[in-house]
Amino acid sequence: MYLFPRQLLIQHFWTPKQQIDFLDIYHAIRKQSHPEILCYLEKIIPLISDEELQWHMTELCTKIQHGTHPAVHDILALRECFSNHPLGMDQLHALQMKALSRAMFLTPYLPSFLLRRRLKTHTTVIHQLDKALAKLGISQLTAQEVRSACYVRGLNSTLVVEERCRTWLAEWLQISCNLKEAELSLLLHNVVLLSINYNGTRY
Repeated sequence: MYLFPRQLLIQHFWTPKQQIDFLDIYHAIRKQSHPEILCYLEKIIPLISDEELQWHMTELCTKIQHGTHPAVHDILALRECFSNHPLGMDQLHALQMKALSRAMFLTPYLPSFLLRRRLKTHTTVIHQLDKALAKLGISQLTAQEVRSACYVRGLNSTLVVEERCRTWLAEWLQISCNLKEAELSLLLHNVVLLSINYNGTRY
């Protein structure tokens, strides 16, 4: 058991160093799905009928490719794309849902209808928690609670100082609390969009 603490011990029994090391490992696994998710977003650009939305998606993908952290308004500008065709929750293809499931720490080894149901449920729960958290206020959270909230939403918070974690979480909540239920596919993709290029001050 002590030779394999990540596999055989629950997180409560990990040492502080093990917690950082193991969360880094899990994030590295999650991160493997990011290129696939972003590649799919690039592929659907020609399928977006609205020219302005098509331009916004092209700009967002270009910024991310060049290592730029997108602004909140860059992401919210695309809400309509994620509410129906081609990126609405009910329009996602099986391979895209598998990649998104891996990014959310959900098993991808399920039939498409179950993958879609689990992604919808998981994203809806996060959306509801976001509303409650926004009402409570990030300032009421401890440093560990902030880090945990960021990690669940896609950011490897073990590598980012607390203040930068709070800034990132505020950006996430600003996006989430401006989304309607029909637009939650954007919140799902936000796990990648908002986290992939975020550089906090590192230890």
